[in-house]
Amino acid sequence: MAELTVHHLENSRSQRILWLLEELELPYTVKRYARNALTKRAPPELRKVHPLGKSPVVTLEDGTVLAESGAILEALVERCDGRLRPAAGSEERRRYSFWLHYAEGSLTPPLLVGFIIDRLRKAPLPFFLRPVVKGIARKIDASYTHPELARQVDFIESELEGRSWLVGEELTAADIQMSYPLEALVARGDDVAALPRIRALVERMHARPAYQRALERGGPYDLKFT
Repeated sequence: MAELTVHHLENSRSQRILWLLEELELPYTVKRYARNALTKRAPPELRKVHPLGKSPVVTLEDGTVLAESGAILEALVERCDGRLRPAAGSEERRRYSFWLHYAEGSLTPPLLVGFIIDRLRKAPLPFFLRPVVKGIARKIDASYTHPELARQVDFIESELEGRSWLVGEELTAADIQMSYPLEALVARGDDVAALPRIRALVERMHARPAYQRALERGGPYDLKFT
């Protein structure tokens, strides 16, 4: 019997697709891809699966190709009759939809900018360019990255008050969608003590047996934003 296939790029968003599949107890196979050692980009082989050449990508049993984390999550939840998704029309469903889109729409952009700035700061440059580049990096951090991440952290921390998970007391697929940027946020090491609820939430995620099984299937995962 054919199984769906997850095209899994190391240290990437596709880890959360493996976690979701383990939570849903759906059978699947994993095809692993390594990043380019120099550029850290996905290999060209992924373009043979989907034109964007990114991960996650899922090939269904009938050959249908799904891309984009949120779309994949929603499709897999739907095939399991809405498991890990609150009932339609409920306040929990509204929160669920918000976090599902917030992950990539609001939280990921400043994390990505921060990652690019960090790489730029550490890049090998002619000595006369180093102070210029570092000065630009400091300005971007001061004017955008740091204040924007601080705003996002304050918001998430406040939303987690009195809740075990982002939607309520039960894990949902929205938590799984949020796992990657939250792990990246903690991995940055920016005054982790200032985000105790986020840190505790990530620890709860990591403690789930399905998360641990996903790590075994996906291979090494260092939680850095890549």
